[in-house]
Amino acid sequence: MKNTIYLVTGAAGFLGSNVCSQLLERGDKVRAFVLPNDPAMKYVPGQVEICEGDLCEMNSVERFLTVPKDCNSVLIHCASMVTVNPDYDKKLMNINVGGTKNLVEACQKHLECLKMVYVSSTGAIPEAPRGDKIKEVKCFEPINPERVVGCYSQSKAKATQVVLDAVHEKGLNACVVHPSGILGPNDHAISETTGTLIKIMKGKMPIGMKGSFNLCDVRDLAAGCIAAADKGRKGECYILANEKVTLKELCEMLYEESGCEKIKFYLPLGIANIMAKVMERKAKKTGEKPLMTTFSVYNLARNNSFDYSKAKKELGYRTRSYAETIRDEVAWLKAAGQIV
Repeated sequence: MKNTIYLVTGAAGFLGSNVCSQLLERGDKVRAFVLPNDPAMKYVPGQVEICEGDLCEMNSVERFLTVPKDCNSVLIHCASMVTVNPDYDKKLMNINVGGTKNLVEACQKHLECLKMVYVSSTGAIPEAPRGDKIKEVKCFEPINPERVVGCYSQSKAKATQVVLDAVHEKGLNACVVHPSGILGPNDHAISETTGTLIKIMKGKMPIGMKGSFNLCDVRDLAAGCIAAADKGRKGECYILANEKVTLKELCEMLYEESGCEKIKFYLPLGIANIMAKVMERKAKKTGEKPLMTTFSVYNLARNNSFDYSKAKKELGYRTRSYAETIRDEVAWLKAAGQIV
C-alpha cells in the first residue's frame, strides 16, 4: 500500500488550519500550500510540511502536487480570497477561479492524486425563495446575479463549475462541499465574523439589526471536508450548513457566556438598508469604512435556510449547537487576550 499525503491549500486560514489539525490527529501526512512570507503561516500546525507558492503560478502548483514516487495524494482545496465587498474584483476572480483551474489541470496530470475536494460556498448556490430550503444544484452557470449575489459568491460558483466540468468531461475524481458561514475558536487571523463578535462584546455595536445568519463551527466544517475526501461521491456537491440563527439569538448567547453589555435595540432591515446607503455615500467622501453596508444588510435579509441532509446521510456530517460553539469561542478569545 502506498502512503497517502493530504495536500491542503489555504492551510494558514481559519478552515484550512483546522483541516490540517484534524488530519494530523488521525495520523495522516499533510502538506500545506501557503503564500510566500504569509504572516499567517505560523498558524499552520507544526508537523505539517510547508510548500510555499501561489495558486496563480502553475510552477508553484506543480511543485505542490509533486509527491514522492511511493506516495499517493488527496487534494483538499480550501484556499480562496474572501471579501465582503460585492463589487467585481479581478484579483479575486484570478485567485478563486484561475487558481482552481490551475489545480484541476495539475490534478489531471498527476495520476497519483486520487481525489480532489473543492471547498466552495453556500453563496455559490442560487438563492431559493423565502420559505424554501436551499438545496444542492448540478449546474452553476450561467450565473443569475440576483440569486448569486456579490463577486465572492459568483467566483465560487464559477470555480465550482470548473471542477464539475472536469469531472464530467475529463474524468476527474472530485466532489464539492459548500460551507456556510464559519464560527468558532482558534481564529487566529480574526475573520470578519469573529471581528464582529469582538465588537459586540466590547460594546462597539450598540445597535443591532434584525435578520438571520447560517453559521457553522469551524471544527464541524473541517470534519465535513475530511469526510468528503473519505466518502464523497465523484461529481457530487454537499452542503455543510447549520440551522439559521438570528443576530439577536447569537447576541443573547454572547451575553450569557461573556457577561458583555446587551444590545438594546435591533433595527428593522428596511430602515437598516436606508441607513447603510447613507453610510456608504459618506464613506466614499471620507474614505472610512462604513459601520454597515447594503451588502451586510442583504446577507441578514436573504434566505439563510439550507438543507444539509445529504451531507448528514452520505458523509456523516454533524453540527454542534450554537451555544457550545459560542461558549468555546468566548473562552478562546479570553485566553487569546482579545476580550476580557
